[in-house]
Amino acid sequence: MKKPLLEFTEKGIYCHAAKVYLDPWKPVDKAIITHGHADHSRWGHKQYITHPTNVPIIKHRLGDIEVAGKEWGETFTVNGVKFTLYPAGHIIGSSQVRVEHKGEIWVFTGDYKLENDGVATPYESIKCHTFITECTFGLPAFLWRPQKEVFKDINEWWAQNKSNGQTSVLFGYSLGKAQRLLKHLDPNIGKIYTHGAIENMTDVLRPMIDFPATERITRDTKKEDIKGHMVIAPPSAHGSTWIRRMVPFVTASASGWMAFRGARRRRAIDKGFVLSDHCDWPSLLEAIKEIGAEKVICTHGYTDIFSRYLRDLGYDARTEATQFEGENAELNVETEISESV
Repeated sequence: MKKPLLEFTEKGIYCHAAKVYLDPWKPVDKAIITHGHADHSRWGHKQYITHPTNVPIIKHRLGDIEVAGKEWGETFTVNGVKFTLYPAGHIIGSSQVRVEHKGEIWVFTGDYKLENDGVATPYESIKCHTFITECTFGLPAFLWRPQKEVFKDINEWWAQNKSNGQTSVLFGYSLGKAQRLLKHLDPNIGKIYTHGAIENMTDVLRPMIDFPATERITRDTKKEDIKGHMVIAPPSAHGSTWIRRMVPFVTASASGWMAFRGARRRRAIDKGFVLSDHCDWPSLLEAIKEIGAEKVICTHGYTDIFSRYLRDLGYDARTEATQFEGENAELNVETEISESV
């Protein structure tokens, strides 16, 4: 029986013909990495291949690794199999992987979104026979507003808090979400302070992206200095001793999960802004329609519901289990890398 071009194994998504894995979750010899989030770029591989923008990101997180950068649209061949990276639009440096062998084409999206956020290189639609898509937010309930409207709300919230003499504490993951927030906050309202984990990652990305000035919060930062200004912090900082120096403060979270009623209350957040680095329901459907694939494989998220809907539309769709976790994974990694200052 002929092996599929890409198969799902206990170590990850595997191309047998090339002896290459895509975003493997167990140590392997050669790994193509779509982006720097912890569930997709793990420590322990002998060789990493990724987009050059992602190289400093995964080196920052994983340390001294052997990594090669491949530009978008640059085809490289391994054992006769052609691989090409294309922008995924998820976070800075995020890629889709196009795999071609003997006339068969597969595309693995990793994580992706269609909206241009002004930070990540915008998503490109790639024609293929088989499309491996995430469906982190694969429910009709998830419908994103244009980010311009969301950031208008965020900046107005900040301005109102400042007029009330309160510090604004906005939670976002240290890689991706935090930089998207920084890029679109209005520095005319006040100063932007950052948690150490946010500042460390942003320092890695500053040579590539024009961000407004920020100031790291340290043990020497005084409460009166922060009052009325904006603080960007990872979710793990909420409820920690670190946040006490912000009093009086108001909290908010920027996440796709804020679309769920009760999510803000369960997390003890004062305000929720629906802002995700993943596709919403209409975007997932739009992406699949555009690429014209004969087969669709759904991974991490609402896989059963989404694949069933696709089959009702006439697609040859199925699910596969992975160890990718979408937005949930970053909450876990923040706990690991958060600093006490």
